Amino acid sequence: MSPTSLKEPASLRFVGIIPARFASTRFPGKPLVDIGGKTMIQRVYEQVSKALENVYVATDDNRIFEAVISFGGKAIMTSDKHKSGTDRCFEAFTKLDEWFDVVVNIQGDEPFIQPEQIIELQNCFADTNTQIATLAKKVTAKDSIEFITNPNNPKLVINKLNEAMYFSRSVIPYRRGAELEDWISLHPYLKHVGIYAYRADVLRELTLLEQSPLEIAESLEQLRWLENGYRIKVGFTDVETVGIDTPEDLEKVKDLLKDS
Repeated sequence: MSPTSLKEPASLRFVGIIPARFASTRFPGKPLVDIGGKTMIQRVYEQVSKALENVYVATDDNRIFEAVISFGGKAIMTSDKHKSGTDRCFEAFTKLDEWFDVVVNIQGDEPFIQPEQIIELQNCFADTNTQIATLAKKVTAKDSIEFITNPNNPKLVINKLNEAMYFSRSVIPYRRGAELEDWISLHPYLKHVGIYAYRADVLRELTLLEQSPLEIAESLEQLRWLENGYRIKVGFTDVETVGIDTPEDLEKVKDLLKDS
């Protein structure tokens, strides 16, 4: 069996939900921007559909809803009051006509997400104790120290069961007694890749939690889950994610597409 082959029990049913909203402080309307002749949301949807049979876009905007329907995708209208993609995912899940055991939450601004990343998430549920799963990418010697010190690249540390112990925008762990430029060569640092999967009953519980002190401090929602005792299984990917948060990011992605 190849490393990217699905290993979870056949009885588990997975659904992919892609939260997408039109309003964005830094880049309004980004799900509908054109990338090589397709909207960004279409590219994300098509990539996810290579790994999952059931995929839905969860949106609060009719323009996005109609765009998804026009390319043959499936979309669900949700409230415009949600503060997180997790909450939007759960509302969409409650509107489905069939039951799924695990919900995969895929960010709508990563048009180059790879199917094997989603399959790796699914494989985390081969462990029946897995409540939530996410991905990490090992920092290598090719990465600069600026890469891991960038607060926009959250880091994480894991235990021996490959479960998350903590996430931070700071570099963790701190390498005492060593020069900063040597840290990467002295410790196997991990960058967090922001894609999640949740057992359906756990997803419901997560939406009922109040914001926590660590979450507020770091502005990382997953810390709320850890503070409340939930276990987050971590899978691994070698693929660097390419998110689009600003118009400048879009131009970089277009250049990447030309070179591919």
